[in-house]
Amino acid sequence: MIVLLVTFLAALLCPVHIVESSSMKWCYHEPACNSTTWSQTYPHSCNGSRQSPINIVTTSVQGNSNLTSFNFTGFDDNSTFLRINNTGESVEVTLNGKMTVQGGDLPGIYNPVQFHLHWGNGSASPGSEHTVDGKQYSMELHILNVHSKYNRNVEAARAANDSTGLAALSFLIEGTNEQNKTKSWGILTSFLTQIPSSGDTTTNIMNQISMNSLLEGVDRTKYYRYRGSITIPNCNEVVIWTVFKDPIKVSQDLINRFSTTTFFKASPSVLMTNNFRGVQPLNGRVVTSQPSSAATHTISIITVLLLSSLCWL
Repeated sequence: MIVLLVTFLAALLCPVHIVESSSMKWCYHEPACNSTTWSQTYPHSCNGSRQSPINIVTTSVQGNSNLTSFNFTGFDDNSTFLRINNTGESVEVTLNGKMTVQGGDLPGIYNPVQFHLHWGNGSASPGSEHTVDGKQYSMELHILNVHSKYNRNVEAARAANDSTGLAALSFLIEGTNEQNKTKSWGILTSFLTQIPSSGDTTTNIMNQISMNSLLEGVDRTKYYRYRGSITIPNCNEVVIWTVFKDPIKVSQDLINRFSTTTFFKASPSVLMTNNFRGVQPLNGRVVTSQPSSAATHTISIITVLLLSSLCWL
């Protein structure tokens, strides 16, 4: 009885520290653990004010002249893809240490460590995480980059709760009836039959594809920028998001391979479909982009007029 009393008093008087473990169950496809439940399962991280993804309302985007071009190193190197893996919730490609990303108003040099994809249920279904003016694309590709000070360690960046620890490059993917001009997407999706189940991996992908070949057709000087979070638990708000305006065009038959070939973890009979998180509240955040040419032209005219008026003084 005394022990119970002491325990009861300790519970009343001592603060309780809730630790959210990444081993807690979360999923996309089961009602008990899908993304609608994450804010309750992970209330101290997935219920924050800077969550991702978001809907980008183009009329509300503000111009930022600091959003200059990126410097992508190693993106044309076909030896950077180490292996492709079925994580049980996505398809992920591990990258080696040859690639870097800097510029674009990022606060330092970032090292790409992996990229993964989100999709719906076939090319005709919505599957991207970010939306633009409410439009949801067929798929989305995320390149995850770690600030160089964390030495490619994603968990260290997350644990530091550093809002600039990670930088995600997001590429929206649009289905097309045309065949891809390059063979890269065909090569990438051909490996899906080798990794149908969670934990399956293959290194046969090495020396066959470069990052640039997958991103062909995208103008990487035009993009949206905002501060947000990782889009899976623990949903840490440590990500600088770059969402490129131009979508990647991928043949519909290649997009269909993702939702007809791979399976969720712990559900060997359930095909991996709709593995995306719904859009989250903006909560006053501002999405920025490069100033429009019209705005730049107007500023130039005003500058000339001001200088002209000064000459008459």
